Amino acid sequence: MTLSSIVITRNEEKNISNCLKALKFADEIIVVDNNSYDGTVNIAKKLGAKVFKVPGLDFSYLRNYGKEKAKSEWMLYIDADERVTESLASEIKKVLSKKTDVSGFAISRQNYYFDTPWPKIEKIVRLVKKDSLIGWQGQLHESALVAGKIGTLTSILPHYTHRDLTSMIEKTNEWSEIESLLRFQNNHPKVSWWRFFRVMVSSFWKSYITEEGWKTGVIGIVESIYQAFSIFITYAKLWERQNAKVKNRNL
Repeated sequence: MTLSSIVITRNEEKNISNCLKALKFADEIIVVDNNSYDGTVNIAKKLGAKVFKVPGLDFSYLRNYGKEKAKSEWMLYIDADERVTESLASEIKKVLSKKTDVSGFAISRQNYYFDTPWPKIEKIVRLVKKDSLIGWQGQLHESALVAGKIGTLTSILPHYTHRDLTSMIEKTNEWSEIESLLRFQNNHPKVSWWRFFRVMVSSFWKSYITEEGWKTGVIGIVESIYQAFSIFITYAKLWERQNAKVKNRNL
């Protein structure tokens, strides 16, 4: 079985090199770049990846675009801040070397905040047989629709996100623009004063209690407050868009 690895990028010059080097076991590496203005594209090309520059805010479209460019029977979707370990690479090669009636595999992803493993491990479908992938859905938090059985790999996929506060805040400012716009375009109910408190408390609770962030000590407090801050910025920008629309209507 052949394998195409597909990476979606946007200003990932700090991550892309290590990410692609860990994917050398794949038969081809495809980078779908979403309007990077740093050195991401040049680095990816130097490392032998096939790079396609694609604009737009729909991340399912970007992943589906990668599918169309892939030439292999199987596809492995990886983000630039994720790392395929030797153990995971060996397991992938092993399962693809045998005949199987499975159409895709879920991988256990371990998030790292400030280089510390987060207690909550999530399972996400990332290894998919091309002919069985119906497509990706969801503009921002996308997921794969697969026809057939889904298996599970045992090796962990490390996800090195939120390494320092400066990049975290920069990321929040950028992504909150997209998230608030998507909510605005989908006619989100008018933002009332109480909604800010509800979404912030819910976000903090999910991170600190449900995902057991408290087990990581101070990092759990910082990360959980950051999550509450991040959703606050998204809804504040949504509120700003809604008010601007009302003002323009009254002019």
